[in-house]
Amino acid sequence: MVDRTEIMLRRLNDALPGLVLGILVYGVLLELAGIWFVADKLRYSTGLAIGIALACGMAVNMAVVLQDAVDIYGESRAQAKIIVKSILRYLVVVIVFFVMMKWNLGNLISAFLGVLGLKVSAYVQPFAHKLIFHWKQRRAKK
Repeated sequence: MVDRTEIMLRRLNDALPGLVLGILVYGVLLELAGIWFVADKLRYSTGLAIGIALACGMAVNMAVVLQDAVDIYGESRAQAKIIVKSILRYLVVVIVFFVMMKWNLGNLISAFLGVLGLKVSAYVQPFAHKLIFHWKQRRAKK
């Protein structure tokens, strides 16, 4: 199952599997670190899970939108389509946050921290790739 998912993600964008993996690792680290400091552990965890799911969905959506914008619409109209889809993507995040707040489905702050996993993963990914590549080179020399 993991191999099929990774192949699907790589078909969209070579960096996408690493980006999604980074978001998930960030979510696990945030869960392990933050669970000790909150009073309402269930709402913290559900909010974080919702935020991480949103971040993963946003990453996949961005890859699909970028590929479709260039392939289907061409470079001349791609920028307009990318802008429209970006606005829609953030509108979905705002709607999900509103639903969470209205029906008390999770901690809104932990959900926001989960969505920030997309940014954290995007910034950390080049360093992680460099570290993994360096580690693989050292193992190959031995």
